[in-house]
Amino acid sequence: MVFSSLFFICIFLPLNLAAYYIPTKNSTRNVIMLVFSLIFYAWGEPKYVFLLLFMSFACWFFALSIEKSKQHGDTKGARLSLVAACVVALGLIAIFKYSSFFVNTIYAIAGTDKSMTPFSLPIGISFYTFQLLTYVVDVYRGDAAAQKKFSYVLLYASLFHQCIAGPIVRYSDIENELTNRKPTMSDFNKGVMRFSSGLAKKVLLANTCGTFADTLLLDDATAGNAALLADNVQKLSSASALTLWFGVLFYMLQIYLDFSAYSDMAIGMGLMTGFHYKENFDYPYASSSVSEFWRRWHISLGSFFRDYVYIPLGGNRKGAVRTILNLFVVWALTGLWHGASWNFVLWGLYFFVFIALEKLFLGKLLEKAPKAVRHLYLLVVVYFGWVLFKFDNMSLVGTVLKGMFCLNHNSFATHEAFLYISDNFFFIVIACLACTPIVRYLKNIIDHYSKQNQGINIAYSVFRAVIPAVLVIVSAICLVGDSYNPFLYFRF
Repeated sequence: MVFSSLFFICIFLPLNLAAYYIPTKNSTRNVIMLVFSLIFYAWGEPKYVFLLLFMSFACWFFALSIEKSKQHGDTKGARLSLVAACVVALGLIAIFKYSSFFVNTIYAIAGTDKSMTPFSLPIGISFYTFQLLTYVVDVYRGDAAAQKKFSYVLLYASLFHQCIAGPIVRYSDIENELTNRKPTMSDFNKGVMRFSSGLAKKVLLANTCGTFADTLLLDDATAGNAALLADNVQKLSSASALTLWFGVLFYMLQIYLDFSAYSDMAIGMGLMTGFHYKENFDYPYASSSVSEFWRRWHISLGSFFRDYVYIPLGGNRKGAVRTILNLFVVWALTGLWHGASWNFVLWGLYFFVFIALEKLFLGKLLEKAPKAVRHLYLLVVVYFGWVLFKFDNMSLVGTVLKGMFCLNHNSFATHEAFLYISDNFFFIVIACLACTPIVRYLKNIIDHYSKQNQGINIAYSVFRAVIPAVLVIVSAICLVGDSYNPFLYFRF
């Protein structure tokens, strides 16, 4: 089940909100939310709900053990419980997500024809594993108290708003709201607006960009089919440079609009029910450096690696060489987190190179450059990074990169490519503007003038009351009969 499905919009979410607000006690509401969350997770793959239950139970148990050991001054026992929790959580994700990757890599190095069939990937395992790890580590550090009731830890891990595609919510951020939240009408209205705008961003913009990217390049299923490698290389080799440039552009737009839309909807539903999740995106394509980009992109993941990997390794406190080594570890893990494939590892290390250079000397040079130059530098780096991210076969990566510069003996442009781009020019402009803070700026301007003019205030109030319904209705109409409706980050 995805947020942008008609079933979710018209049945699941309304039923959840209706059932949630019938009782007034948080304890009863928690039971309702837990039941709906487990149903939501089990909807696509019922068997893996038991994996979620087990991992949540293990982390709940070890967190209690850590707290008990610390109360008795048993530092060694607390540390052993922390290690045990990490072994269980990371061991399970290693088995289900990475075992075939590592085994097949060993087979390839050994030159054998053997291969291990990968496990079917439990949806959202990367997200809820990291969430549970933050809980256990925060208890160990003393940043959060161990939760006595298993149901609360399970609810925290399984909340359907953010369980399967983020944002990665830390237990300490919503610890109080799990037991003592007070939903308000103001938050509910903000949540409705946030959810509806995220839904429209997903359905109207991200899905369309995805369709264009698949048309100009390859869809993920086709690109990932090893049996079609020769055909895929042939198709990409014969594509014009302009086709490839715009295909990657559409993918670049899609992945931001898709993932940020999911975060918008998750944050919106949280507000509707009294949970306040932190922002996960802050218009990253408006950045002026790679370091800034990663402070704005998938903020919850970046802060996780910073606080739970980079800083514990020593951060930048142990000299330049150790800092670079720590960054290398973080970005290799960041790439691997996104998928069990070498293209993701290389994608992570690709960004490591630029961030390391910025820390060493490039950052100082960029500070002296005009802002437009810095922004262009960032967009170029990120743009080519998405080519690595999209194709898990390096032959396809090389073919696309060469074709973009007419090195496949392909033409620069064709009449069909010009026609395709000109027909969708206005959509491209709108999608690009949606990746900028322009809407936020306009909202701030209208907010300012509405406070000074009663007529503007009334019109603006009516607009804010009507626009969520309009966005949901238009999105629902577009979803009828539309078979293309993926969420890219479900695969991670």
